[in-house]
Amino acid sequence: MNTNLEKYLVTEDTSIVDTMKTINEGDNAIAFVCRDGRLVAAVTDGDIRRHLIAGGDMNRPVREVANYHPVCVRKGEQADFDALMREKVINAVPVVDERDVIVDIRFLSKRYLKKKHLSLPVVIMAGGMGTRLKPYTEILPKPLIPIGSRTITEHIMARFQEFGCSHFDMIINYKKNFIKSYFQDNELQYDLSFVEEPEFWGTAGGLKLIEGRYAGTVFVSNCDILVQADYADILETHKKQHNLITMVCAKKNLTIPYGTVETDEEGQVTGLREKPVYSLQTNTGLYLIEPAFLTHIPESTRIDITEVIENCVRAGERVGTYVVDEENWLDMGQLEEMERMKRVIQVE
Repeated sequence: MNTNLEKYLVTEDTSIVDTMKTINEGDNAIAFVCRDGRLVAAVTDGDIRRHLIAGGDMNRPVREVANYHPVCVRKGEQADFDALMREKVINAVPVVDERDVIVDIRFLSKRYLKKKHLSLPVVIMAGGMGTRLKPYTEILPKPLIPIGSRTITEHIMARFQEFGCSHFDMIINYKKNFIKSYFQDNELQYDLSFVEEPEFWGTAGGLKLIEGRYAGTVFVSNCDILVQADYADILETHKKQHNLITMVCAKKNLTIPYGTVETDEEGQVTGLREKPVYSLQTNTGLYLIEPAFLTHIPESTRIDITEVIENCVRAGERVGTYVVDEENWLDMGQLEEMERMKRVIQVE
C-alpha cells in the first residue's frame, strides 16, 4: 500500500508548470488529476513536453493537456500490474474505490524500468498513394491526414520522441511537394530529412535510398500506423536475438462464427469444433532493421518489404518478431480503422 499519495496528485486548476514540479518530485514521470478528490485524468512528462514544444503556455491549467481516460484498476480487482503497465507503456497505475478516489498507486517494478533514450534514427515510409483512403488522399497525401489536431506522421514522430528518437527520414513520392511544404512551414521544428523516391518502388524499394546513411540499427515505420508499445523493449529483443530485421506483429484472434467439421483424406469426419478461435500474427508495418538488410533490396526496383523479408528467410538470415496485443496497433490504412485511431489517440 502506498501511503504517500498526495505527492502524486494535482487538481484540474493546477498550472502545467506546477504539475511538472509534482511529476519531477514523484520521480515516476506521471501525476494524477483529481476533481473533488476523485480521479479524473492523468498527465505525463511526455504530455507536457509536447505542449512545450508546440509553444504552449506553461502557466495554463493542467486540464488543457491531461488525458481524461486514465488507466486505473478498481479496488479488489485482480490485476497483473506490471504486465498492464508494460502493455500501456506507463510507470504507474492508481487503484480507485467505488467513488473513484485513489486509495493506492502501484508502480512498475524496477526490473522492468529501461533506459528510454534510444537515439535511433527513424525512417517513415510515406511515398504511397493511399488508395485505400480515397477520396481523402485525392486531396491530401496520406502522411498529412489529420488525426485530431495533428497529422498522423506527427503522432508517429511524437511517439518515437518519447523514447529519445529524434531524427527522422521521410521517404516521399506522391504529392511530395505538398508534404515538404507542410513540414517546412510547420511551427514545430523536427529533425526531419526528406528522401525523394523517383518512381513508385513499393514498400521496400524506397528504403534502398538510405543505404550507407547509418552504421547501426534503424526503426522503419509505415506512415499510417501507430504501435503503442515499449520501443526500448522492442530494441532489446531485436539485439538479444541478433536479428537482421525484427517485425513488430499484432496478435489477432479470429473466431469462426459456425461449427466446423474436420475430415480425413477420404472425407470421413474426424472431429467437430464449435466456433473455433484461431490466433494469428499480423504485420503492423513497424520494423527494426540492421544496415545489412538493405543489401537484400535490389537497386531501382519496385518491391515490397514482405518479399524482401521472405528472401531473407530463404537465405537463412535471422528474421524475428515482437508481438503486441491487437488493440495496441492502430492502423489508419482503412477508413473504419482511421475512425478507431482518432478515438484512441484522443484519449491518450
